[in-house]
Amino acid sequence: MDTRKIKDENGLEYIVNFTWDDAAKVWIATSDDIDGLVLESDSLDNLMQRVMTAAPELIALNHLPILPSMRFSVDRRERMAFA
Repeated sequence: MDTRKIKDENGLEYIVNFTWDDAAKVWIATSDDIDGLVLESDSLDNLMQRVMTAAPELIALNHLPILPSMRFSVDRRERMAFA
């Protein structure tokens, strides 16, 4: 799972979770903070671009505080199996 925080300079943030669906072979973006944010793409970079477009629109539609700018940070976790 890859977690990205949409954060402004005052510390207000919206968290978006990116998960790889191995069965469907797509990345899925969801957020508990931004109602309606559910997107998918076969590329993490393409999905990130889609989130950057959709998030501000959904934030406005949900009457959430609108950030003057957005900064994305990444917290990526992976598991490695030892043979």
